[in-house]
Amino acid sequence: MTILVTGATGNTGRHVVSELVRRGQRVRALTRDPGAARRKLPAGVELASGTHTEPDALADALTGVTALHITVASGLAEVGADLVQRAVDAGVRRMTVLWGGYVGPTEQAVADSGVEWTRLEAQEFMSNTLTWADSIRADGVVREPHDLPSALVHEADIAAVAVTALLDDGHAGRAYNLTGPQALTTRDRIAVLAAALGRDIAFERITHEQAVDRLTATGVPRPDAEYVIGWHASPPAEAVTVDDTVERVLGRPARTFAQWVAEHVDRFRG
Repeated sequence: MTILVTGATGNTGRHVVSELVRRGQRVRALTRDPGAARRKLPAGVELASGTHTEPDALADALTGVTALHITVASGLAEVGADLVQRAVDAGVRRMTVLWGGYVGPTEQAVADSGVEWTRLEAQEFMSNTLTWADSIRADGVVREPHDLPSALVHEADIAAVAVTALLDDGHAGRAYNLTGPQALTTRDRIAVLAAALGRDIAFERITHEQAVDRLTATGVPRPDAEYVIGWHASPPAEAVTVDDTVERVLGRPARTFAQWVAEHVDRFRG
């Protein structure tokens, strides 16, 4: 059995690849830059050049694949249904899809595909905290428009749930809401970071428009930036309420934000 992982070097995809390798699976990683991916991914992973936002060029990547992990990304909405159909036609019989925050065209196509599927409805990723790294290193400050709680989930836990659904029975047709074990405000997260770094970190409020402009400056389309900042301004109940799905699926507690910080603290040091 070959499992194809899209977004294979991303925040979650690389954990999916590593967990599949750990469990002895044959993995094919889809990546735009196989050379760079080789340095990031475990030995033995097969690399396929391409992107899932261009499904008409994935015939070779899908050959022999029986299971597929899809990360919904910008630009996928228009071609997601095509990607799913091509995967089904190629013989894929089980899919996991990491949603884009709502059930869009790709997520619906997976649900309608006729194969076993599991949707991973992850709320805010702990890895989003890395967007603070530059300002913490340079100025010792975090600039955000809001200070509302969020039950952030570790990206490795998202990946572990994905791999469990890809390999084990009993997860077909499920939509899993994924959170971490705590709902933390921006100030709460800053406090954890400050303790790990052994230095003070200030919190400075910015406006909604400043936050949107900051995102668009990184190449994010304005509608997507408005969606992201709007989500943080009024997060859904699922995002602020701790859910035990990770623990129920994996048989162990979800990783804490303090654990995530311990893994990444060097990226915040000046």
